[in-house]
Amino acid sequence: MKFYSLLLSAVALVLLSCNPSKRTAKSDKAQVINLDTLTIHPKDNTPVYHESEAHEMDILDTKLELKPDWENGLLYGKATLTLKPYFYPQNQVKLNAQSFELTDVFILRNGLKSKAEYNYDTKIISINLNKSITRKDTLQLYIEYVAKANNLELKGRREATSDKGLFFINADGSDPNKPKQIFTQSETQSASCWFPTIDAPNQRMTQQIAITVDKKYTTLSNGLLLNQIDNNDGTRTDTWKQSLAAAPYLSMFAIGEFSVTKDKWRNKEVSYYVEKNYGKEAQGTFGNTPEMIEFYSKKLGVDFPWEKYAQVVVRDYPGGSMENTSATLHGEFMNITARERLDNEKEEYISHELFHQWFGDLVTCESWSNTALNESFATYGEYLWFEYHNGREDADIHHQDDLNSYFNEARAKQVKMIRFDYEDTDDMFDRHSYEKGGRILHMLRNYVGDDAFFTALNLYLTEHRFSTVEIHELRLTFEKVCGQDLNWFFNQWFFASGHPELFITYEYNEATKKEIVHIEQVQDLSKTPLYRLPMAIDIYSFGKKERHNITLKKETEEFVFDVAAKPNLVNVDAEKMLLCKKNDTKTQEEWAFQYRNAPLYLDRYEALDAISKNPTAKSKEIIIKALSDKNWSIRNFAIKKLDSHGNNGDSEIRPILIKLALKDEKPSVRANAIEMLGKLFNEEDLLDVYKNASDDKSYTVAAQALSTLYEKNPEQGFEEAKRFENDSNYTILSALLTIFSSSGSDIENSFFISRERFFNSYGRYSFTQLYGKYLLGRSDSIINAGLPLLESTARTSNIWWVRLVALQAIDSLQSMYEARENELKAKKAAELNAQALESAHAQYQKLKALFESVKGQETDKNLLRYYSN
Repeated sequence: MKFYSLLLSAVALVLLSCNPSKRTAKSDKAQVINLDTLTIHPKDNTPVYHESEAHEMDILDTKLELKPDWENGLLYGKATLTLKPYFYPQNQVKLNAQSFELTDVFILRNGLKSKAEYNYDTKIISINLNKSITRKDTLQLYIEYVAKANNLELKGRREATSDKGLFFINADGSDPNKPKQIFTQSETQSASCWFPTIDAPNQRMTQQIAITVDKKYTTLSNGLLLNQIDNNDGTRTDTWKQSLAAAPYLSMFAIGEFSVTKDKWRNKEVSYYVEKNYGKEAQGTFGNTPEMIEFYSKKLGVDFPWEKYAQVVVRDYPGGSMENTSATLHGEFMNITARERLDNEKEEYISHELFHQWFGDLVTCESWSNTALNESFATYGEYLWFEYHNGREDADIHHQDDLNSYFNEARAKQVKMIRFDYEDTDDMFDRHSYEKGGRILHMLRNYVGDDAFFTALNLYLTEHRFSTVEIHELRLTFEKVCGQDLNWFFNQWFFASGHPELFITYEYNEATKKEIVHIEQVQDLSKTPLYRLPMAIDIYSFGKKERHNITLKKETEEFVFDVAAKPNLVNVDAEKMLLCKKNDTKTQEEWAFQYRNAPLYLDRYEALDAISKNPTAKSKEIIIKALSDKNWSIRNFAIKKLDSHGNNGDSEIRPILIKLALKDEKPSVRANAIEMLGKLFNEEDLLDVYKNASDDKSYTVAAQALSTLYEKNPEQGFEEAKRFENDSNYTILSALLTIFSSSGSDIENSFFISRERFFNSYGRYSFTQLYGKYLLGRSDSIINAGLPLLESTARTSNIWWVRLVALQAIDSLQSMYEARENELKAKKAAELNAQALESAHAQYQKLKALFESVKGQETDKNLLRYYSN
C-alpha cells in the first residue's frame, strides 16, 4: 500500500499529537492547527508482543456469492470455505467475521449440508465440528450472512485508514457530482468485514467471487472474469476466479460505472478502470504499466505471476493505493488529465503497487511485524523504475526525498524496522517501513553488488513464491548467494532503531604525504547501535580520482591514504548511499570543487546544501552556477537558497530568475522561480511576468503566478483569480480559495460552496480551514448559509482531523460573535444598537449550541483528548 501525500502529512500530524500546534498541508507551506495543551497520563508499560498468527486451520479456497444492498449499506453473502488442519487435529474452527448478521452456518459433507453448532460474538465465529479432524482431512463450511460494515465500530488511531473494509460511496445517488461505487479495502485485517475468513497475512487461499449487480455497473475482482450471466431481472452476475493462492487481505472487489481501457503485457490482459469522464485519459496515466511489468519481470528473473493486471480508481478511498493481487486500487488522485500530468505523472504510485505483486503478494510477510518486507521493497521498486526509465539522477532525487521523509519522522519517532511491540497494525505503515526500508535495501545492493543483489532477489522470490516469510528468510537468501554472514547488516538496520550520525574531519600531513580522514560516530549509543558502515572514499588530486573502499567499525576511526599533495577533495560516501546524518567539515573551496567535479546528483545536492549554510562570495557563486544546473531538482534547490544570501534586488539574479520562470522545461522550477522573484524583487514590471505565467500550461505554475500577483498587487491579483473560477483543478482552486479567503466579499460564498465537491477526503482539510477563515467577518446571512457545510463536515467526515478543523471554524465564529456582543455591551447607552446586540447574542448562542452538540457526539479518542481540556 502507498499512502497519498496528504495522508502522509496527516500522519505527521498524528505523530506530533502531543504538541500544542500541528502542521499538515499538501504544499510546502505549513498550515497550523492550534490545539490546547494536553495532560498526558502514564501509559501501561506492560510489554506487548505481537506474534505471528498460530496456524490451527488453513483456508485453502474461498467461494463467495455477493449481492450489495446499496440503500442500506449491506452486503448479502454466501461463503463456501475449504479448510484443513495445519498440523494438529482440530474439533473447532474459528473464523473472523466482523459485525455480521449470520443466517446459516453449515458443514458440507459429501455434498450434503448439516447445520453446525456455533457461537458468534460479532467478531469471531466459533464452529463446533462435533468430531476431531486431522491434517489429512479437508473440511467445507457454508455460511450465509449479511455484512454490516457501516455498523462496525472503527478501531485504530488513524481513522484515515479505517478498518471497516467495505465502502459504499454515494450509495443513495444524492450527490450528482459523485459516482455510485462500492469497493473493499482489506489490509490489514479487514477482509473479515466483508467475508468470513481467517484474517491473517500468513494464510493463503485460492478464490472465486460472484457479484450480482445492476446491469449498468462494471465489476472488478482478483483473477480472471469467468463468466457474466444475465439474470433477466435487470441484474447481472459476474464471476471472478483467482486460481493462484494469496493472503485474504489481498482479496478485493469494486463496483461502479467505469470506463475500461484494455492493454496487454505479453499474453496477459492489462486494464485500467476509471470514471467515464477520465476514460480518454487512462492510457496517458497508466500507459507505462506494460513496460513496467516487463522491466520488473526481467530485472527480477521472475515473470509477473498473476493471471492479469488491472488498476481501478475509486472515490473517497481512505488511503493512497492498494496492491490487491492482480487488481490494484487507487484513490481519486489518479483521476488526472494530460495537463495535470505535466506536474506529476503519479508513476511512483503505479510502480510501487506493481512491485508489490512480487513483494507482498507473491511472497508475503508472515506477520505485520514484518511489514517492511512488503513496503520497503515496494518503495525500492519506485527507485528501480525511475533509475531504468528516467536515469539514475531522477532516481536519486526520489531517494533523497525518501531520506528526508524518514528524517522528518525520526525527529519524533525512532523504532526498529521489525517490531513486535506496536500498539496498532496501522503503526507499522510509517516512514520507517517505507522510506527508511527502501534506503536500507539500496545500501544492501551497494554492499553486495548488483549481480548478487538481483540474484538473491530472484532466489528469494523463487524459493518462497506463494508463501509467507519473515526477515530471516531474506537474510539467509542473501547469505546463500553471497557466501557471507550478514547478521551484522540485518541486526543493525532491521533490529535496531535510529541511524548513524557521522562527524568527519580531514588533515593532510605535508611531511609524510598522508591524507587522514577522521570519522566519528556521534549518535546516542545508549539508544542506537555502533554501526558497521562499508563505504567508498574518493580522493581527487592532480586531476584524477582514486577510489578507496573502507569500513567504519569503531566509534572513532582514522583512515590514512598516500597522496602526493593536499587533495582538492576527499569525498566520503562517494556513492552517496549511506542512510545517515553527516557533519562534514569540508571547506567552502572543497564543497565548490565537489559541486563542479563529483559525478552524482547527490554530490551536487550535498555540496549545494552545505555551501549555502555559510553565505560567502564563493557560496553565492556556486548557487548562481547551480541555477543553470543540468538537473531540474538542483535548479529548484538553488532557487530556494537564494534568499538566504541577501540577494534582494540583485541585478545579476533577476534576469536569471525571469528566464527560469518563463522558459525552464520543468514546471516546478518555473513555479519556484516565480515565488522567489516575488520574495526578492518589488518592481512593477514583474507584474506582467506573473500575469503571463498565470496562463502557463502547468497548473502549479499558474497557481503560483496567481498567488504572487495577489501578494504584490492584491487588487490585480484578485481580478486575475476571478478568471479561473470555472476551473476544477485542485491546485488552482487552492490558490483561488486562499485569495478569496483573504479578500473575498459575500459574493464569493457561492464559489466556496460550489467548489467543496472538488476536494477529496484529505483536501477537505485545507478547504475547510480556508472556508472558516473566509466566513470570519462576513454578514450574518452568509455565515448562516455556510454553517450547514461546516456542520456536515464536523459531524460526518471520516477523518478526525478534518472534523477537528471544521469544529475549530465553528469555534472561531462563536468567538467572533462573543467578542462582538461584549463590544456592543461596553458601549454607552446612547451608542448601543439594541438590534445589533440582540443579533450578535442570538448568533453566539446558536454557534455555542452547535459547537457543544458536535463535540458531544464525538467518539474518536484523539479528539476526545483535545476536548477534555
